[in-house]
Amino acid sequence: MEDFYPQKPDLIEHKPKSSLSLTVFSMVLFVLVYLLFFGSEEFDFIIYLLVVLMIHELGHFLAMKVFHYENVRMLFIPLMGAFVQGKKRNYSKKQSLLVIVAGPFPGIVIGSLLMWYSCNHHIPWMLQLSALFLLLNLINLLPIDPLDGGQLLKIFFRKHSELLLMIFAFISSISVIISGFFIEHMGYLVILFGFFMGFRVRALQKQYQMHKELRESNIDYSTTYTKLSNKEYSKIKEVVISHTPQLQKYIDHISEEQSDPLLAGQVNNVLVAPLNDDASVLFKMSILFLWVISFAIPIVLFSFLDTDWIYPVFDWI
Repeated sequence: MEDFYPQKPDLIEHKPKSSLSLTVFSMVLFVLVYLLFFGSEEFDFIIYLLVVLMIHELGHFLAMKVFHYENVRMLFIPLMGAFVQGKKRNYSKKQSLLVIVAGPFPGIVIGSLLMWYSCNHHIPWMLQLSALFLLLNLINLLPIDPLDGGQLLKIFFRKHSELLLMIFAFISSISVIISGFFIEHMGYLVILFGFFMGFRVRALQKQYQMHKELRESNIDYSTTYTKLSNKEYSKIKEVVISHTPQLQKYIDHISEEQSDPLLAGQVNNVLVAPLNDDASVLFKMSILFLWVISFAIPIVLFSFLDTDWIYPVFDWI
């Protein structure tokens, strides 16, 4: 039966090399763009933001290196944030969970310690830095794709995560956009991020529909491109084209040599990387427990701190 299907094209994977110079360049660009938008009077805040993001992403970076991810690199995106990228041939659920939490959990611990110390010794600049550590890392733990919390949700509820993520992403997108109108400083950036999340909702919806159609056709999309049979490739390609009319129009006007790599890449994007379920129930429950505790830390912390000193400092900020 396999002989009736044409040979699938080779997948051309672009493997960007890890580059310290590129990371440094993106950091400098990150600072310059913020200075352009907000001026030198916000320089302290920009440096604090850079430090918080760098430590967060460094946690992901080091965890990926420990677990032998390939082509690991860190990049900063002006007005948006930063990310660490890397790939692995065989993914482990336990390692994936550790890579995800290696970013926000240390940041929350550092932020809590800095806030405790700054309040006991009345150090305003350290209080601002600690608040940024807590705020950004807690936001990152929200169950929203592509944040770390969304990635955790994907792993914990792998079989049903697409629908859950789509619902969470939609509600979160609307909430973030609305909240942006009530933020006096940099509210438009919050609104912009909310619209960015809205685009993610559309992408998640499209992916969910394609995966649903593939499941109904008994096509296994939880695999790698190299393991795809010619039949599976052809079926997935049909689904991709049916959900992307613009793609069909484009490939109609180019040669087969040009369209094959493009279609191979599109098919590969639909696939979900296999994940070895090597995490025990106790390990997963521990991660969930720490996830919940992370949101309780600021509440508990504030109950023991001198709020009469904290609030005036935040009013000044």
